[in-house]
Amino acid sequence: MTVHSPKTAHHEGKEFRIVPIFVELREYLEDARELAGELADDPTTPVISRYRSAIANLRTQLQRIIKRADLKPWPKLFQNLRATRETELAETYPLHVVCAWIGNSPKVAADSYLQVTEAHFKIAQKATRQTTRSAAESEGTTWAGDETTYEKPDEFAIPRDSVEYQVGGTRLEQTAKTQRKLRASLKATQNAAHFARNLI
Repeated sequence: MTVHSPKTAHHEGKEFRIVPIFVELREYLEDARELAGELADDPTTPVISRYRSAIANLRTQLQRIIKRADLKPWPKLFQNLRATRETELAETYPLHVVCAWIGNSPKVAADSYLQVTEAHFKIAQKATRQTTRSAAESEGTTWAGDETTYEKPDEFAIPRDSVEYQVGGTRLEQTAKTQRKLRASLKATQNAAHFARNLI
């Protein structure tokens, strides 16, 4: 899809840019093409003919559409639509590719367009939980959401000279040699669990 850019047309090679027709948009463009009938066969005739004037008030029409959808208008209607799409694309494609499609630079994208979303926080929380669970399991413990319980690893035999002590409400018997390792592992796991709870 060719997007003409009057704003940057005075720069060589910036008169227009080629943008993929994304799947979210394709069905609507195909509907418009079908409604255009024979006009769609003429590549010089726009399929969407309304609001093509440079003085057309697109903001007012967009506000009407938002109202019909029973939504609340957001600040900077078009800029934030652009920012949302650039953020979505940056999750999948390299930033220099996204900027070529959107029509800005990586610096402008980082300063004014790319957003931190609620989905980013949810992904981080999930990753933290998984990391904590993996750390617990690697030390022979059992991860139980916000609480960590400890079970005796099978590979630890209980010799006669073992030292008995309590960890996390479960009785363990370990040799004095392994106590230091378990205490360090316990502290690291508890710190990770505490960090995960603070994120949630």
